[in-house]
Amino acid sequence: MARTTYQDLLDAGVHFGHLTRKWNPKMAPYIFMERNGIHIIDLNKTLTKTEEAAAAIKQIVKSGRKVLFVSTKKQAKGIVAEQAKKVNMPFVTERWLGGMLTNFATVRKSIKKMSNIDKMTKDGTYAILSKKERLMIQRERIKLESLLGGIADLNRLPAALFLIDVKKEHIAVTEALKLNIPTFAMVDTNSDPSNIDFPIPANDDATKSISLITDVIIKAIEEGLEERKREKDDEAEKEAVAVKAAADAPEVKEPRRKKATAEAEVEAPSSEETKTEE
Repeated sequence: MARTTYQDLLDAGVHFGHLTRKWNPKMAPYIFMERNGIHIIDLNKTLTKTEEAAAAIKQIVKSGRKVLFVSTKKQAKGIVAEQAKKVNMPFVTERWLGGMLTNFATVRKSIKKMSNIDKMTKDGTYAILSKKERLMIQRERIKLESLLGGIADLNRLPAALFLIDVKKEHIAVTEALKLNIPTFAMVDTNSDPSNIDFPIPANDDATKSISLITDVIIKAIEEGLEERKREKDDEAEKEAVAVKAAADAPEVKEPRRKKATAEAEVEAPSSEETKTEE
């Protein structure tokens, strides 16, 4: 079943590209026509590419891995953060820190620092500090939360990135490319789709367009999570049945061996003894 339709894409304005003078020639395969100085995206190709991306992301999530959502542009950050939280996926919506992927160990240290500040608040250490020290720590905590709050639970590199506006998020794309992390992205007519594994030709400026494409990806993630849960439940049920069957099975006892005693043994007479008796 399709997660969206041609009409949905049309209604959301997904087909509106940039001014023709701003276009990237590498987007030519995805452009349907030019109208009033604006490129119009081929929605049939958008529909195909969206479904391909959704199917691939579903399999990634089904395997238990994470997809990192990235969008720092004003009109997209709220949508992305809200949608990513729905499916418990990490996200970056403020500023992409250089090395967020390629220097992930250092980023984890900053996240740990944020966690340590929270511990100080809970164990009473924060209360005994001077007012100036508390203010400094509080400011640092706010800054860390803004930059890293969306990836606080990301303990290892993500399995994939979903981006909106690859021109704006070019540093994230470069880092993912360097680490061979698959990228999924909304790519407008002014962008280069060649470095994106799963490009989705679409208007990456209008909120309706961003919401629709992001929603399709979220639906795919929900499907992947649901299938993963179902498979785990089935495995647990099979294991429980096997354990119960083993417990209910009658105990198989080995036949008792009779002890051979000298008195119980009956020896057959030899042929010589028989002849003597005769």
